[in-house]
Amino acid sequence: MQLFYNPELTTTTESFSFDKEESRHIIKVLRKKDGAILHVTNGLGLLFETKIVLASDTKCTVEILSFSKASPPKFHLHLAVAPTKMNDRYEWFLEKATEIGIQEITPIICDRSERKNINQERFEKIILSALKQSNELFLPKLNPAISFKEFIQKSKSSGLQLIAHCEETNKKTLKSILKPNEDVTVLIGPEGDFSEKEIQLALEKKFQAVSLGNTRLRTETAAVVACHSVVFFNEN
Repeated sequence: MQLFYNPELTTTTESFSFDKEESRHIIKVLRKKDGAILHVTNGLGLLFETKIVLASDTKCTVEILSFSKASPPKFHLHLAVAPTKMNDRYEWFLEKATEIGIQEITPIICDRSERKNINQERFEKIILSALKQSNELFLPKLNPAISFKEFIQKSKSSGLQLIAHCEETNKKTLKSILKPNEDVTVLIGPEGDFSEKEIQLALEKKFQAVSLGNTRLRTETAAVVACHSVVFFNEN
């Protein structure tokens, strides 16, 4: 199934037109004709089966034939991950986490972060592309970048709140602390790891320190490992 995206679709929508860029892709690149069937999601769990009624490369119009609704995840996975020095590494993480099934991502700026700014629009496009490629029906939420301290202060106490760091302290393994269908927030630091001050602040806010394995992982690898571990643990 090839998946398309339109965030404005609801269960009462009868027809709609793709924008110029998507219309050109459908008609010129994919060579779809009148009567062709297209599958579209609104990113909120709805999957629509549509039929092209006007095969225009500037305004491809479809009518909705039917729709179905996917069951939402029974848990909410939120990763707060420091931006990497090389943008492509963070973009790889965004792509893979979306494919695996994350619900929310927050870039956090830490004491040792070498990159302080992110391109929100580009990151959102990467997430959307990964959604369509993987046939995922729930679009992850990408929050604006925020400082580590501000994130900790705003964090809610519901569910598991975890910080993965490399300091030689008493830490439980991630797999040993997970519980079925429980919300999880995991903090992943920059290339130089969290500072001691940041770790202490997180612990004071009731975050639990966890290990993601016996080897030292890159930021983006650690984030993907954490994402996959939580999703895999919760699979039926």
